[in-house]
Amino acid sequence: MMKAAVFYRPGPPAVLRYEEIARPICRSGEVLVRIAAISIEGGDIFNRNDIAFARPMESPAHVVGYAAAGEIVEVGTGVQHLRAGQRVTTVGLNGSHAEYRAVPAHCTWIIPDQLDFATASAIPTAFATAHESLFEYGSLRAGETVLVTGAAGGVGLAAIQLAKRAGARVIGTASTDDRLVRLMAYGMDAGVNSGSGTVASAVMELTEGRGVDLVVEAVGGRFLQESLHCLAQRGRISTLGIASREPMRVDVMPLLLVNGSMTGIYAPSDLATPRFHGLVQSLIEQVARNELEVVIDRSFPLRDAAAAHAYIEDRQAFGRVLLIP
Repeated sequence: MMKAAVFYRPGPPAVLRYEEIARPICRSGEVLVRIAAISIEGGDIFNRNDIAFARPMESPAHVVGYAAAGEIVEVGTGVQHLRAGQRVTTVGLNGSHAEYRAVPAHCTWIIPDQLDFATASAIPTAFATAHESLFEYGSLRAGETVLVTGAAGGVGLAAIQLAKRAGARVIGTASTDDRLVRLMAYGMDAGVNSGSGTVASAVMELTEGRGVDLVVEAVGGRFLQESLHCLAQRGRISTLGIASREPMRVDVMPLLLVNGSMTGIYAPSDLATPRFHGLVQSLIEQVARNELEVVIDRSFPLRDAAAAHAYIEDRQAFGRVLLIP
């Protein structure tokens, strides 16, 4: 048996309950991990709310959650490259909000000795999503200008660092001036307060009417529509989330007028590919070498998962929020 944060129907944070349930079984091709730290991802909020990316609940007591780090305690048949006792960070489509999780072996990455579990838990989803949005699908090049919306979130902070390191000019949006000031320390060149007026007009002023080459858009709703008005000629948008929890209705005419393009980004779709696995391991090593920084806002005990989810939904976090079993 194990403790977990479960829910029996989708809904607000209050549907989460801290209960004892059966420990997952380690099947062929999987590893069983004793969880030490859980990174709450945007998809976890959506799944619990049944807003987007919702998946059928596998059992009456459903355990939500993508990302968690811990120690392997059991290795399933057919797994040759992993062993009990290794420290790993993991990504799965559910099951992170618990004391144990079973995941396919290809969804685990070795944690270097110099990294703690908390930091490691927050790397794969946020940094891989940011990297895919910027480079694999966003085709960002040195000298270009990128707009990062929701820049104070885990993906936004990763995107700022990666884009700046690649030689881009980085403009970010956040809901308060205080957050914008804090973001400057991570490489942001200019900021726009998303709550003070029209983002597009501010971005156009910052770019002398040209617009940006790429938007990493994690907020959705009206902010996605606003992003279309920020594009330069042949500009691109990587759209990857709906943190605003608003309907995704978009008029694409502004995209047509600049011969622009828009790509949807959902990193877990590539989980099983060797390319993606290598990318995540490389990002973990870069964090271990202090080339990139994981920003953790605060940690909650697993028993307080409902409070942690509410804290995120109230848009209080700067960086990632963790749960600790």
